Amino acid sequence: MSTTRPCSPGDRGPESSDAPGASEGGAPGAVTSEGGGAATVASGSPGGRQVRRLSFDGASGVVPLARDFARQALYAWSWLPADTADRRAAAEDVLLVVSELVTNACLHAEGPDGMVLSCDSKGIRVEVSDRGAGQPAPRTPHRAGRPGGHGMFIVQRLCLDWGVVRTPGVTGKTVWAELGAPA
Repeated sequence: MSTTRPCSPGDRGPESSDAPGASEGGAPGAVTSEGGGAATVASGSPGGRQVRRLSFDGASGVVPLARDFARQALYAWSWLPADTADRRAAAEDVLLVVSELVTNACLHAEGPDGMVLSCDSKGIRVEVSDRGAGQPAPRTPHRAGRPGGHGMFIVQRLCLDWGVVRTPGVTGKTVWAELGAPA
């Protein structure tokens, strides 16, 4: 299920500090987002890494919710608004990877549990956790004309690296992907 909006949040610029998913001054805190998920923003983590977490508990329309959450993070981290075509392309790549990872969790793993975005001067890491047992992999051989099965191929092509983390004795996994910062 998707939410309907008169215009894309990215077309309006960043939301005000009293909007869902935002926090004052980048201070850590939890807020409820429009789609029912809970967001946590942590600023100034060790190593200058900034982290934002989104829980999908009780949320509907998780793919647009994840994209909106990621777009707000890109504004907070000054990836948007983009002043060059390369910077805009880098931000769009992040949004596409978020969409692909969350969609894969919906299609193949009973839906996502949460998403973590972290950023430092080198790039952004996207992590999507779910309860699924499957192993994501790009479809090989990749056939561009065949419908479906392109998600992990896209992630592989756009990212510096990606992988899967499992915790022994715990159901599910976390699929992560890292994208480089724009030049």
